[in-house]
Order: sequence, then structure tokens, then C-alpha cells
Amino acid sequence: MQKKWVPTPIEIAKKPDYILPGHRLCAGCAAPIIVKLTLKAVPNPENTVLVNATGCLEVATTIFPYTAWKRPWIHNAFENAAATASGVVAAFKALKKKGVWKDEEPTVIVFGGDGGTYDIGLQALSGAIERGHKFTYVLYDNEAYMNTGIQRSGSTPFAAATTTSPAGKVIPGKPQWKKPIGFIIAAHMNAYVATVNPYYWQDFVVKVRKAVEYDGPSFIHAISTCDRGWRFDPSLSMRISKLATDTCLHPLWEFDPETREFKITGQSLYLAKNPDKIIPVEEYLKLQGRFRHLFKPVRRDDLIKTIQDRVMKEWKYLLKLAGFES
Repeated sequence: MQKKWVPTPIEIAKKPDYILPGHRLCAGCAAPIIVKLTLKAVPNPENTVLVNATGCLEVATTIFPYTAWKRPWIHNAFENAAATASGVVAAFKALKKKGVWKDEEPTVIVFGGDGGTYDIGLQALSGAIERGHKFTYVLYDNEAYMNTGIQRSGSTPFAAATTTSPAGKVIPGKPQWKKPIGFIIAAHMNAYVATVNPYYWQDFVVKVRKAVEYDGPSFIHAISTCDRGWRFDPSLSMRISKLATDTCLHPLWEFDPETREFKITGQSLYLAKNPDKIIPVEEYLKLQGRFRHLFKPVRRDDLIKTIQDRVMKEWKYLLKLAGFES
């Protein structure tokens, strides 16, 4: 892997933005923060091509005839953003071979939500990674199909209420657990994979820089808070983002395909060394209306405990993968 880049806040703040004001994303949405941080981490953002799967980000930034994007940008269907990126990568290779494109091949970055990544676009993503196309796929994970009415997806957490997994007396929200997308992509064994959190911005940009500089496919999994679908006040967006990692629900780690090693990073490394600092998952759940039924009208300690036990089980599994004592 490349030598680690450790940016300062001033360095990041001085870099230009490539998604501009005037988009229609909701107040409190983490997606534009994820985009800004991603493009600030790219060594040469002026030489980038952006691909966007259907979703909140695509719809809210390109309402015809306007666009909030300051870079070449292409949208295709829900299911084939990774296939489109593969075509872009292959096209520039062919143009350079023919002498038509004389500059360095551009950095190709895909932005996709959980619906277009966990579910509808997984086949195209897996195929593109298996073929080894050099692009970076950034998943902004808001844990449901927010753009079309807050339906459950493969990313929606256990017990979360959505319009297609409503919380009732018999079934308290979604009955399935969230799909481990990062491990699924890492299992291809040829892609750099990392989880990130926009609250922990330095860990975020360092990993994106590694991703775009890796000579092969790379995958960034960003937790993306959604006040509309998660049902919280927009002012709580970054507080809830922070809690996602501090409770170990969304731990920070990376997978190096060259060494086949998992590494725990940033705040999660601190928690691995100081387990008494891990915050109970209840503190994360109680701030969100999608989990309100776990607390009112009757508190469901059994389900809260089930979620807490699952979180710690997965955390211990990650610790084992990263070489920590069980």
C-alpha cells in the first residue's frame, strides 16, 4: 500500500468542493458530507469521473436542468453503476492506447446507496471487482430505500421500522440482520476495503486516499445518517454518526488485499484497547424514531439486549480477524 497520508484540518478545509450549494438533499443528510470528504481526499480531483447510481444523491443533485456537480458525472440505472464505471475505465484505457487520450487516466469514483449496492447493484459490483477494474466504489449507507419511500433493504438493521417492515405487536420491525457488505466485498480478495464515518473525518480521508491509489478495485463503506428515514432532528446527524462507531455498530476497519490482513483503525482501535469506553447500543437506538417501539409504549429490554449481544458478537469477530485477543 502507499505511504500513509495524514492531512490537517486546514489542509482539508482549503481544498475546493466539487459538489456545490443548491442541491436538494435534506438538512442533516450525511451524503453530501461523504461526497465532499471523498473528493477532498483524491490527489488530483480535477482528473476524476464520477458515476452515480440511482438514489437520493443522484435525484437531489441533478434535478433537470440543474446539476450540483463540478466534475464529469454520469448516472445510470439502480443496478449497473459498477458496470458503467467498468466501461468508463475500459474506455479510457482504449483511448490512451490509441493515443487519443494523452493525459493520465482519470480516477473513477462511484457513489451508490444501500439499495443500489447491497441489493439491486450487487451483481454488477461483484462482477466489476472480480474483473479487477481500477475504480473506487463509495457506498453511502443510509440503511433503507429512502429515495422511494423508506422501504427496507439488505442494509436495514434488525428491528428498524420502515414502510415495508413496520413495527407491530407481533413483528417489531425488520426481522433480519444487516448484510455484512464489507466482508462480502473483501471475500473477493482483490479489492481494498474500508469502513468510514464522516464524523471521524481524518480516518475517512486517509482511507479514501489509499483506495484511489490502490492499483485495483476499492470499496469504501460510509455510514450515512438520514434524519427523514431514521426519524431524528437534523441537528443530531453527526452525534448519531459518532455513536454508530462508538457503540461498535459501525466499527472502523480496513482490509489490505496484498497482505490479506484486516486492521482496526481510528476510534475503533482506541475502543479495542479500551473496551470500557464502548458506549451501550441503547444510546444510539433511543435517539431514532425508527427504533421508538423498543422504548414506547412498553420498553423491550429483550430486543435491546438481543441487539447489544449481536453487536458485541460481531465486534469480537472483527477483533479476532484483526489479530486481537478474543
